[in-house]
Amino acid sequence: MLNNIGIPGILLIAVVVLVLFGRGKVAGLMGEVGKGITAFKRGVKDGSEELENQRETPAEGARDVTPAEAERDRT
Repeated sequence: MLNNIGIPGILLIAVVVLVLFGRGKVAGLMGEVGKGITAFKRGVKDGSEELENQRETPAEGARDVTPAEAERDRT
């Protein structure tokens, strides 16, 4: 259904959106979309850097996180 819209259809949709919401609202929305994309890219970059740092540092041995006997009795 949407694979045959073409350039005229996209332009018509853009004009309708501009008429309905106004130039200020559309510009603000596009600014928020841009900020969201930037934040997403930053998050992906930070995540990949964190994974690289984890690969570079040797992993410490597994540690026991079982609650102590006194802590188990309290619950």
